[in-house]
Amino acid sequence: MSKAVERTMRTLLALSVVGILLPGMASGQQSPEGTTPGVVASPRVEMQELKAAAPSGSPLLQQTPAAPRPVPTRRRRGSMVGYIEDATIESKVRLRFDTASHDTVPDRAEFFYAKCGCYSGLPANDPAFDPDAPGPRPGAANDVNFRQLFLEGEFAVDPRVSIFGQIPIRWLLPQSFIPGTGGSFPNQTGFGDVRLGVKLGAVDSDVAALTAKVQLYLPTGDAAKGLGTDHASVEPAVLYQQQLSNIVTLESEVGVWLPIGGAAPVPTHADGKFAGTVLFYGIGPSFTVYETDRVQVAPVIELVGWRVRDGNQTSAEGSDASGTNIVNLKIGARAIFGQGSVYAGYGHALTDQDWYDNIFRFEYRYSF
Repeated sequence: MSKAVERTMRTLLALSVVGILLPGMASGQQSPEGTTPGVVASPRVEMQELKAAAPSGSPLLQQTPAAPRPVPTRRRRGSMVGYIEDATIESKVRLRFDTASHDTVPDRAEFFYAKCGCYSGLPANDPAFDPDAPGPRPGAANDVNFRQLFLEGEFAVDPRVSIFGQIPIRWLLPQSFIPGTGGSFPNQTGFGDVRLGVKLGAVDSDVAALTAKVQLYLPTGDAAKGLGTDHASVEPAVLYQQQLSNIVTLESEVGVWLPIGGAAPVPTHADGKFAGTVLFYGIGPSFTVYETDRVQVAPVIELVGWRVRDGNQTSAEGSDASGTNIVNLKIGARAIFGQGSVYAGYGHALTDQDWYDNIFRFEYRYSF
């Protein structure tokens, strides 16, 4: 074999060996920091290397703008009502302030505050005498103005289950008293009855929500100051929201307030309790009148009612509260902006019997 042919064969053999070993040698080389050997570096790493190698003032050194963060979207339009309970299940905080006037029977069925303490000042032989009457004393108020601030938080465990809690602060402003019931008591301020509960979603679609809500009232307010009822209560309710069109949403509720315990009835030897069962219901359509990508504004009209099934009251008209019907008309508007919203509204009693004559409400809500 000639030397030229031998040299050619050696060259071909060397090239074959290099061809076989080259991929393994490449994979054994150290990869850029933050990458796995044998894996192609990400565009982010390559860009960092290019920037490191680029001369000062190079366009590569300019920051690449970050992608905009997506804005959370709702499946349905947000709840617009201000007095009817919200059927939507979501994590949120809510701050609500009420100012109301002329509650003429504040201890009716122990729904607002506890049985008047004036019964403890009656003669011992009076059938209505009750030394344990827990409410404010010495007199029986027949005109009370009040303000209430509610701080509420709701946490969605999953899209169909949430838990919530509410802490109220009450300002009680008595205006007048029934003559001959023992005088008057001063204005009072403090924490009211704390509320805890759970919401369970039965229906949750793009246009409708049907939710069961159970709320427990704890007797944390000082009943002797008119800040609480002095007994626990449980309140099951069904809440419904239906989007009827692109601009109209209908929301409603129906439920019952069930006292657990309560003060002795009037007269004290009678059956039952001073506290009574209260049915409640409400319906409210809202109409979107202004909407952009950022803001939505909708007036809302709500009709809300209560029926007192049993229990007592301290009133010149008598002590039997059963059969009392109360209906209120609420007019307001809500503006939704992103995940937050504000509501402002006014309510007026349509019936002679009432919980108040007039009420103004302001609410701020933020959903997570």
